[in-house]
Amino acid sequence: MPLALLISSHVAGSQVGATAQAAALTQFRIDTMVVPTVLFGRHPGWGVPGGAPVPIEVVEGMLDGLEANGLFGLTDIVITGYFASAAQVRAAARAIDAVRAAPRDGSSGRKPTIIVDPTMGDAGKGLYVPAEVADAIAADLIPRADIVAPNAWELQRLTGAEVRDPAGAVRAARLLNKPVIVSSVQRGSEIGVVYADRKEAWLAAHAKAERSPSGTGDLLTALFAASILEGQTLSYGLARAVGGVAETVTAANIWNAPELPIVAMAARIKQTSPTVRIERLA
Repeated sequence: MPLALLISSHVAGSQVGATAQAAALTQFRIDTMVVPTVLFGRHPGWGVPGGAPVPIEVVEGMLDGLEANGLFGLTDIVITGYFASAAQVRAAARAIDAVRAAPRDGSSGRKPTIIVDPTMGDAGKGLYVPAEVADAIAADLIPRADIVAPNAWELQRLTGAEVRDPAGAVRAARLLNKPVIVSSVQRGSEIGVVYADRKEAWLAAHAKAERSPSGTGDLLTALFAASILEGQTLSYGLARAVGGVAETVTAANIWNAPELPIVAMAARIKQTSPTVRIERLA
């Protein structure tokens, strides 16, 4: 069975961070190990979240326990997301190095894939983590990533390049010199996700929703990770991941759900959506 290590937020009452990702990955029969960076009651967008950041010694202790049990050598995917301190970022960087260095037997010999979601801010909100956390993500995690998964605002902050449209997203993504999936890319009345590496670039776009609950970027990253473990082509994996997010947001609006109904949409998130169009950009 595939195994994913998620180092991000745990939010009891909201489908965001590792909470959302674990719910999504389970639908693909991918086991998850969640190392929380914060323990919140609700997403901060609702107000005071309740709970607190996880002390660094607890984060490090959990990672040490996983390593001691030989689980790093079985890890297929690492996804990092929200961090409350620069020390947590450095602990995640050490864990990534340990996962890559862990011995693997023939039955689980594929190399792990590291996906870094540089969760630090968004358009209209600006930076919503301390500056030292954002700097640590850029310095310690981006260089270790196999795939970087920012939103358009985060990509612009990481590269200093404007991301106003899909073409701008491709140019900025290629400055990172590694594969990137960029969410929240605008084009007219559409919103989409751009995948770009040195060889090719794709856009998966759909009409903007009237309302979108928090956690869409976290869900997107998990669904794209699942496509990697399944060996899907880039274009199909991107289209399916974006389709899963789009259908879940649509369901949230139809049902007037305050959070993403990930479990209720379990079957749907594993399919493409007719509302999503895929376009090759390069």
